[in-house]
Amino acid sequence: MRIGHGYDVHRFANESDKPCDLILGGVKINHPWGLVAHSDGDVLIHAVCDALLGAAGLGDIGKHFPDTSDQFENIDSRILLRNVALLIHDENFAISNIDVTVIAQTPKLAPHISAMVSNLATDLKIENSRVNVKATTTENLGFTGRKEGISTHAVALLLENQTK
Repeated sequence: MRIGHGYDVHRFANESDKPCDLILGGVKINHPWGLVAHSDGDVLIHAVCDALLGAAGLGDIGKHFPDTSDQFENIDSRILLRNVALLIHDENFAISNIDVTVIAQTPKLAPHISAMVSNLATDLKIENSRVNVKATTTENLGFTGRKEGISTHAVALLLENQTK
């Protein structure tokens, strides 16, 4: 059994940034601001990728998909997640479960959580029951409370496959 933790944060775009959509867990959310990033800024998926890579001892998302590479500019983070799932499988691990906490003062995420869970489970080829996504605020404290950005924590549990 291997446990990994992932964390990611992105700031909301402002008037001086290029326009971008808010994408969380592969779900486009109607919101006036997107998250600034080299990719699509999906802070939830980035944290999940880091948790999975960490559990497998494979470094982090920046090692595999550097933000200095034009190849990954504006890329759909679900593509990155599917690639991480292949790496995990190639290392002879099975994904037991994923637990995610999104920290955001805005927008309200409850209406989107089931779609996020479905996207993660589909991309990781696991049952929806093995994916948990939660959202919380910081009661107006810190950068998330000031609505400057969104952060996410993710935990992944991997099991070593007995056969290869």
